[in-house]
Amino acid sequence: MSGSLFAALITFLVVIDPPGMAPVFAALTHHLPPAERRRVALRGVVIAGGVLLGFGLVGEPVLRALGISLPAFRIAGGVLLLLLAIDMVTARQSGLRATTPPEDAETGVREDVSVFPLAIPLIAGPGAMTSMVLHVSAAKGDLLLQAGILGLMALVLMATFLCFLVANRIMKAIGLTGVNVVSRVMGILLAAMSIQFMADGVRDVWPGLGLAG
Repeated sequence: MSGSLFAALITFLVVIDPPGMAPVFAALTHHLPPAERRRVALRGVVIAGGVLLGFGLVGEPVLRALGISLPAFRIAGGVLLLLLAIDMVTARQSGLRATTPPEDAETGVREDVSVFPLAIPLIAGPGAMTSMVLHVSAAKGDLLLQAGILGLMALVLMATFLCFLVANRIMKAIGLTGVNVVSRVMGILLAAMSIQFMADGVRDVWPGLGLAG
């Protein structure tokens, strides 16, 4: 159980990347007074938490209803996370963990950015949603392990909220270059995890290949 929880914690830390969200939050809320920035940070994290909790609780039943097997989803999720890891390592901005140019334009005219783009897709993005479903489904009905996974996600979201509160201090301490270095290191870890997800899925779909567990 401890190994599964540690893997889930690392995955959540990498895909959400609380320190990396700090400069994004600072840019989105630079024009707001401190009290309003705290409100936006709290609301964004709570909404993202609700979305991710929903994916964790009903993700597997929805997949079954759509006729999608968990091994197939592991392979697809691994591919998605690998693309996300490549974005992180190359410091490339895409719709996987950043807003697209049209979304940036829409953000510029919004008064409240807590729902979009902060909660979705910046915090509860495709990578975080996929990771939640994969780890909860990997618990295979172990309620204690599933509760632990959900608790770890809540812990990472709390860390994200704290990073939002000290976003300006983080930027002064490590700068944008420091944030990109941390993101690249996390991207390498995520790439390895994504390959493992794909290998697990392939092994379950084609057991005759004899891949090691």
